[in-house]
Amino acid sequence: MGQIHLFDLASQQARWLTVRQAAVATNVANANTPGFTAGDVVPFEDVFNDSTIHMVATNPGHIGVDPLGPDQIATRDAAAWETTHSGNSVSVENEMMKAGEVNRSFSLNTSIVKAFNQMLMASVKG
Repeated sequence: MGQIHLFDLASQQARWLTVRQAAVATNVANANTPGFTAGDVVPFEDVFNDSTIHMVATNPGHIGVDPLGPDQIATRDAAAWETTHSGNSVSVENEMMKAGEVNRSFSLNTSIVKAFNQMLMASVKG
């Protein structure tokens, strides 16, 4: 039985979500730092689309996919809602919305992996 790449993809997205949560936390922690510029990570779709995934047919009835393998997730400056007179571009409201997105995405990721695992275990048990 070959590798199941759904787990690799879910693992990559979980790592990306971890990096994004760290960026959000850094922005919130520096909300009152003069001259601090808010940052964010490149969207996961861009990371996924930029990765090299090759479809390989190991058997005429099967299709395999190489795992997503970016070693590093790039960061970018976040679009500022407003910049204060001190030069700080962090919007706490915007950061809280991003934190909510990260939480929902992580919950969805976890639920999909859990469902796939249950399906796999049910097929193995018979």
